[in-house]
Amino acid sequence: MSIEVSGFIKRFNGFTAVDNVSFSIETGELVALLGPSGSGKSTLLRMIAGLESPDYGSIRLTGKETTSISPRDRNVGFVFQHYALFKHMTIFDNIAFGLKVRKIPNAEIKLRVYEMLDLVQLRGLDNRYPSQLSGGQRQRVAVARALAARPNVLLLDEPFGALDAKVREELRQWILQLHDQTQVTTLFVTHDQHEALEIAHKIFVMNKGKIEQEGTPEEIFDHPATPFVAEFVGENNFVETVVAEPHIVRWGGLKFSVNGYPNGQKIRIYFRPNDVYVNSAPELNSIKAVITKTKFKGALTELKLQIENNKQIIAHVPKGVSLSSGFGEGSEVFIRITEYHVFSDIQKVIDETIVSI
Repeated sequence: MSIEVSGFIKRFNGFTAVDNVSFSIETGELVALLGPSGSGKSTLLRMIAGLESPDYGSIRLTGKETTSISPRDRNVGFVFQHYALFKHMTIFDNIAFGLKVRKIPNAEIKLRVYEMLDLVQLRGLDNRYPSQLSGGQRQRVAVARALAARPNVLLLDEPFGALDAKVREELRQWILQLHDQTQVTTLFVTHDQHEALEIAHKIFVMNKGKIEQEGTPEEIFDHPATPFVAEFVGENNFVETVVAEPHIVRWGGLKFSVNGYPNGQKIRIYFRPNDVYVNSAPELNSIKAVITKTKFKGALTELKLQIENNKQIIAHVPKGVSLSSGFGEGSEVFIRITEYHVFSDIQKVIDETIVSI
């Protein structure tokens, strides 16, 4: 294992920022810590780096107990959201700074700096200052500085948070390429679900200081373990209702199978807008709906649908399908739900299946 965290707890003035967190990351993995602001992600990252001390718990990096070891001796590279570059230093000197602190010979420092400049595709900019670079370039310098010391682990705290959408997209692809080249074990913090889903091998979803679910992007998206994960990762429709007949819930003409729960059980059902199948003609197991509003969402069209008893849900359909099918406001359509997730009021998944109406 490259990172092993066991029982981390951190409190600030009575507030529990990290609450008994344990996990492991294999050597060479690219892992995301995903969650809303205040969920404990950055505190957890800083404890791994040694910038904060846990109140309880331990950490092993590359098999070595490092809980009480100084940040400098952990061989961890850390990249801050706002770069933390030295404004008065050139790009060369920024990248070389940690190597000089470690008293690496000058000849080797020069070789490593230019190796890093090539790696982050900034060769030729070594004599510039941070103010002369774009935000994306400054972030690349910050990563180069962290990698120059050849760390066993690379930690990134919201690495793209201060950048605009286009640059963020470019840097996501760059981080993937960089990881393929270096294979350094990487853990990055983000509140952006698209970022985590796009580039991580594995995701830890955090909420209120705890890890609510761990899994691959596909597992997190397709099989949420808790209502929080279902709501936080991806868009969702949800239905709150009570089981009124054995193993069946009916809502707005839709019928959901909820095997294993008795009459009177309060449940919540989630289904994503892309799991609402919309057709202009009736078909097996479909129900009637009326489009009350459409919204352009780039490659998708969002349809607000009213079904039986004035119940409303959202569907996403490809723009081309929407245009060719004539899906406009006031149109009568037919829908069915292709997949859903059922949770009880104790936040336990009780069923994931295809709807049968």
